[in-house]
Amino acid sequence: EIKIMFLALLTVRNGEKFLTKSVSEVDAYLRSKNFPGGYEIVIVADSRSSDKTVEVANALPKNYPAVRVIPGVTGGKGGAVKQGMRASRGDIRLFSDADNSTSPDHFDRMELLFKQGYDVVISSRDPKDARGAGRDVEEPWYREIFANVGNLIIQILGVWGIWDTQNGFKGFTAKAADKIFSALTIKGWAFDVEVLVLAKRNKYRLGVIPILWKYEADSKVTLGSYVEVFKDVFRIRWNIITGRYARLNPPKFSQ
Repeated sequence: EIKIMFLALLTVRNGEKFLTKSVSEVDAYLRSKNFPGGYEIVIVADSRSSDKTVEVANALPKNYPAVRVIPGVTGGKGGAVKQGMRASRGDIRLFSDADNSTSPDHFDRMELLFKQGYDVVISSRDPKDARGAGRDVEEPWYREIFANVGNLIIQILGVWGIWDTQNGFKGFTAKAADKIFSALTIKGWAFDVEVLVLAKRNKYRLGVIPILWKYEADSKVTLGSYVEVFKDVFRIRWNIITGRYARLNPPKFSQ
């Protein structure tokens, strides 16, 4: 049972058009769950947004009391998630893409695994990770190619055996979140890979749920984002080789 509080973390840049709708959906879902200790929705709103994202975010607590807004320049998606996770009070902490490309009700399956004692539960769009996973439509060809090539690099250099490391819907117990995100070094898109490296290093029990992913045409992931991920995956591998993670936490990692 989730006894105290649940965190839903949304990180957003240039999300003026969809942020209110997304928060409404997340809030309605969490309200229906009746968590004994309640819930909070933390929004890390990037002040570098070229639209009115920050203004929209700051107005949300008036209608959604569970919302807490953290503004600032975080240095990338990984930096934003780290900041939100470390500022939260939830016993179970979930971060999700602000456009709800993975609908919040997918947490129902995560909840079952947390009740079974899992420390970290991720979602996957790849049926090789979990039966029933998939997407509502195929992504553009260039994203499919880069995703497939990138996954091979990620598996070889970072986290073997996980076919979808990048889906933005991951849950953690408070203990696991505190340990992992205090040691996180990658501020960009490859932070997901480092999260899983740190989860494995600390021998956390890791579960995977299948999701039906909704492709958004205005996604912020570009070709440049994939190149950035590739570079950061090599940095993660270098951290493993040089023992940087061993200096951040007691050595339990054998990869």
